[in-house]
Amino acid sequence: MKKIIVIGIIILVLVGGGLFWWRHYFVFGEGVKAGTLNYIVKKGYLFKTWEGKLIQSGFKTPTPGAIQSNEFQFSIVIDSVAESLERASGKFVELRYKEYLGTLPWRGVSKYVVIEILNVKDLDPATGLPYR
Repeated sequence: MKKIIVIGIIILVLVGGGLFWWRHYFVFGEGVKAGTLNYIVKKGYLFKTWEGKLIQSGFKTPTPGAIQSNEFQFSIVIDSVAESLERASGKFVELRYKEYLGTLPWRGVSKYVVIEILNVKDLDPATGLPYR
């Protein structure tokens, strides 16, 4: 009986560990987003993480007749990427990101984590579009 309980506990720990890994460390998707960088901020009570928001052009609406702006909220775990983005606020940027199923406190509050800056362009003051 004792042997069955020990085997059951080991199986529960392994399944629990596998589910935790799948939820928080499995990369669900990768992609690129482009838009005007709204802000980058380092915040948090216990874990200081980099958080940012990208405003994408166009409009997206889940219901007909409503208008909603496209906003991409993300976290950054690499300090050098965050410091480069701090200097690009208000510019048109292209960012490569990874999407996770869940968040971790030391990784940020978003399930989207930016890993690389692909491009940074100034915006044309007359049109609000990136310079070519």
